[in-house]
Amino acid sequence: MTRKPNLLAGAALSAAVALTGATGAEAKIKLKVSHYLPAVHGIHTDFIVPWTEQVTACTDGEVEFEIFPAGSQLGNVARQQEQVMAGVVDIAHGLHGIPRGRFPRTSLIDMPFLTDDAGAASYALWSLYPEYLSEEYRGLKVLALHAHNGGLLHTANKKVETIEDMDGLRIRTPSPAVSEMLSFLGADPQGLPPGEVYESLQRGVIDGTVFPWDPVKSFGLNEVLNYHLDLGAYTVSFFYVMNQRSYDRLSDTAQACIDKYSGADLVAKFGDWWDQWDAPARQEAVDAGHEIITLSDAQRARWEETLQPMMASYLQSVEDAGVDNAEDIYKAMQDKIREYEAAH
Repeated sequence: MTRKPNLLAGAALSAAVALTGATGAEAKIKLKVSHYLPAVHGIHTDFIVPWTEQVTACTDGEVEFEIFPAGSQLGNVARQQEQVMAGVVDIAHGLHGIPRGRFPRTSLIDMPFLTDDAGAASYALWSLYPEYLSEEYRGLKVLALHAHNGGLLHTANKKVETIEDMDGLRIRTPSPAVSEMLSFLGADPQGLPPGEVYESLQRGVIDGTVFPWDPVKSFGLNEVLNYHLDLGAYTVSFFYVMNQRSYDRLSDTAQACIDKYSGADLVAKFGDWWDQWDAPARQEAVDAGHEIITLSDAQRARWEETLQPMMASYLQSVEDAGVDNAEDIYKAMQDKIREYEAAH
């Protein structure tokens, strides 16, 4: 009987290790890195490209990288986790909430009004990873966990100022927690990859979206939006992970270089990075004459108070789904965020 080749193993091998030359010191390793954002986004230009260059320089050229952003064959947001688990790519950057349900512990950082600060959320995630979150990353070498700044509610044709204005609006959602928030506020959450939001807004399939400022510019959304409610009610988290087998195949030197440019020092950069990425998109909206609505402290308190039952219900649903310490993780996230805010 003729044995069929193991295609998955072959893909993993070719994706993880490309050898040129002979052996030993002449061996070159090419690693595939995928993410789902446009090549003009700061994740690509300020984070992933410089990171790969630093690692290549550190290894004196032993390790090189091929990057696959949005629009490439490996740039699908819904496939980042499965691609890196299978070894189709060696390293992936993706959203914890897409597809939903794969990272229920980590995604508790998306809970409403937990924080609107990328630095605080990223610090909390990385601090809690070893004790509370690590079981969600079996088979993966976690290089960084991070989050974006507080998201806004962006709409095309309807100005939103109050909770009542949310009623019936079809709003694109990035994660289960945000979906629950939108539903509780009377909106109709629509699960869409970021790359499909522009056309959906243009065609009137959705009325708006929740995003921080930076993807509004990266995906050209200011062309199809007119109103921006500075809600700051949620954040969304991301993973930057490596297939553990790909990591284990590297030399001690290459592993040390990857470790050097990953972890706490990398995570600490996302707060400042996100502030830089948000600013141009907001200015673009101002220059276009859009209306940016800011909530007073009293108005924000009303939104938060309204969402308290939803938050309790969501935590219970996560526990019912098998995360028996969801309440403990949520409290630990609150504590770490307060710890970060006290130091900054």
